[in-house]
Amino acid sequence: MRAVGDLRCLLTDARFRRLFAVRVTSQCADGIFQAALASYILFSPERQPDAGGIAAALAAVLLPFSLLGPFAGVFLDRWSRRQVLLGCNLVRVFPVLAAAAVIAVDSDGVALFALVVIAFSINRFFLAGLSAALPHVVDRDKLVMANSVTPTSGTIAFIVGLALATGARKVLSGTSLNADVAIVMLAAASYLLAALLTTRVPRNQLGPDALAGQPSVRHALTVVTQGLLAGLQHLRRQPVAASALAVIAAHRFFYGLSTVATILLYRNYFNDSSHTGAGLAGLSLAVLVSGLGFLTAAVVTPVATERMSPQAWIVMLLAGAAIAEAFPGGLYTEPSLLVAAFFLGVSAQGVKICVDTLVQTFVDDAYRGRVFSLYDVVFNVVFVAAAAVGALIIPATGKSYVVLSIIAVGYAVTAVLYWRTQARAQAEPVTYGDEARADHHASSSSRALSSPSGPSSIRRSSRNRYAAPTSGPGDRPKVAMIC
Repeated sequence: MRAVGDLRCLLTDARFRRLFAVRVTSQCADGIFQAALASYILFSPERQPDAGGIAAALAAVLLPFSLLGPFAGVFLDRWSRRQVLLGCNLVRVFPVLAAAAVIAVDSDGVALFALVVIAFSINRFFLAGLSAALPHVVDRDKLVMANSVTPTSGTIAFIVGLALATGARKVLSGTSLNADVAIVMLAAASYLLAALLTTRVPRNQLGPDALAGQPSVRHALTVVTQGLLAGLQHLRRQPVAASALAVIAAHRFFYGLSTVATILLYRNYFNDSSHTGAGLAGLSLAVLVSGLGFLTAAVVTPVATERMSPQAWIVMLLAGAAIAEAFPGGLYTEPSLLVAAFFLGVSAQGVKICVDTLVQTFVDDAYRGRVFSLYDVVFNVVFVAAAAVGALIIPATGKSYVVLSIIAVGYAVTAVLYWRTQARAQAEPVTYGDEARADHHASSSSRALSSPSGPSSIRRSSRNRYAAPTSGPGDRPKVAMIC
């Protein structure tokens, strides 16, 4: 099978392996850190968060970087991306250690809020840097597999971090040590290890390319609005990438509603609100099952996109999410919710892999840092907006057939609209980015770009059709606890 061969090639490439090690170590630390925060803030017996409280926590974690994201693109397109990754891992050790100190004095006020904002803002910058860097360490024809392996493995590493934190909590429960503090310090040590692993990557290996002629960073920051407009204008010339961003935005909104409802179900519906340990254990199991769905998507998506276009696979995944949300999700039992979590995980990761592939293929490297920063902004803002809407419409128990219907119908409508958009786009010329354009023109005489009807007919006669536009394919960031 071609996908298995690609996976073997990726893992034997030393360039890929070094960057891969940085990713999984850092995202394992994310899992450890977020497990400690979830225990301390969401599942502490002294605190009773509702949908509004969860929305506020998500806003604190995700929105600050959404404001800084456009500026991140300026740096990612100019600074050594290896140095960015190194600096991010080193710098965030300090706010994480400071958060441990705040938790030690049993505070959940402004100080902890500020430290969490700083730590997660750095994390989003780091993940955007990974997205822009990966095309430089993987061959172009391995794009789909790379986009499957890296973010999915990051998710698995995140879940491993959750498991490590859970195990550490059980070990420390019989001691006099503060478990939350110890787990946060373990996260800080893991970030430091990720920084050390980053030093194995050659300084200039991760780009950016073509720095000659670019304005200084200071000048670029003064005209960042113009730079963002240029990135948006570039997307307007790349309708495939633009429509991919639109579909991931819609998916994230409905996934965000589902996430808030899931947290509340385990916090207040499946368990007594005073039994926070059982609620946290149940939610951890749901995250694990969702992670298995992510892993399944990583295996299935490359195989599926050898037989159909990424656009067609996106439509199928959205339709599957609509079905899973309605049934078995609508039964509102713990076993049925776990089954739904698995299929929603498959859908979420499969859609993301395809969107990553399409954006990387049709965006030039000179714009890639800015576009991925915009992608991250959309990813986060829409998720927080969903949580804010959830605060208004989701009851404290998390159980609502109205909300369930909104989510299921939303997935279905998104699938239909995207299908129709791609069907109309078939008749239009395809615009590629950078080297992928040259590759396409060189081989266009030997392969067809489409067939008569519907996005499912946009067959992939060659993997290179969706190849990355630089020296190799890239990947995309990952977000938050169930996401």
